Amino acid sequence: MLVCGNIRDLELAQWLQTEEDKRQRSEEEKREREEFKKLQRQYGLDNSGGYKQQFLKNMEREVDRGKMQPFEYHRRKADMMECLAFGIDDGKTKTSDTMSIPSIPKIQSMIEDAWKEGFDPHGASHFNNRLHGSKAWIGACEIYSLLTNLRIKCQIIDFHKPTGPMGTHPRLFEWILRYYSTDSEGGAKVVCTSKAPIYLQHQGHSRTIVGIEEKKNRTLCLLLFDPGCPSQEMQKLLKQNNDGTSLKLLRKFVGSLKEKQYQIVAVDGVLSLEEKTAKMEDNSFGPYYYNKMSNV
Repeated sequence: MLVCGNIRDLELAQWLQTEEDKRQRSEEEKREREEFKKLQRQYGLDNSGGYKQQFLKNMEREVDRGKMQPFEYHRRKADMMECLAFGIDDGKTKTSDTMSIPSIPKIQSMIEDAWKEGFDPHGASHFNNRLHGSKAWIGACEIYSLLTNLRIKCQIIDFHKPTGPMGTHPRLFEWILRYYSTDSEGGAKVVCTSKAPIYLQHQGHSRTIVGIEEKKNRTLCLLLFDPGCPSQEMQKLLKQNNDGTSLKLLRKFVGSLKEKQYQIVAVDGVLSLEEKTAKMEDNSFGPYYYNKMSNV
């Protein structure tokens, strides 16, 4: 009877554990769906039209909620129309207006130009060779194609699964530390490197890595620019009397990045015409990498 009882207890424990695992998976899937929908709403990607329509609807919501004044709405609308007309964003909605950067529709057109040159045919077919004016997300493969077509040497690194406890990615942090450390001279507490920022992508969102901190206890902390952060908060970083507290907006520790998969695009230099042609003919990240991206 004792043996029989132990077996029944074991079966009951296994059944309870199985049910608990199912419950946790169900809750995790539900949470991921909710977060995914939240990101879609936040960035205007919930089947509400192209870039222009999304931009205007988002501002209209801000006015309705009292977070934006009508005059600000009309000013930003005029700025947006000017950007669309000339293909550049003068940075008025960013933290700085010292240099012109391509507008989103212009970037979409430049990616299409890269496809026409022969870059990433698998990715191009996924979008039916058309990106301009759409609400489709721009991912790591598209950025790689764009930069390579501009003869900017870069590489895609795929961190396809967690490498630490609790779903964290310490190897991602270690790779970025090595990337920014190649220009550093030993001993300096603060190092200004010539390395370019890193494009960081995960499902539904992309951010820009502009640096990394290493604490005395060897803990690593990324410095990120996030387009989801209010511009008013980002502008605080430019104040001369900044005491460093606003850096909290930028800091992301290992425990903060828990997506299942991340991709980065890192710049390595400049390509010669011959190297660009070889990259175009190679497309080594093609079907294998793109399928991995699509299955995130």
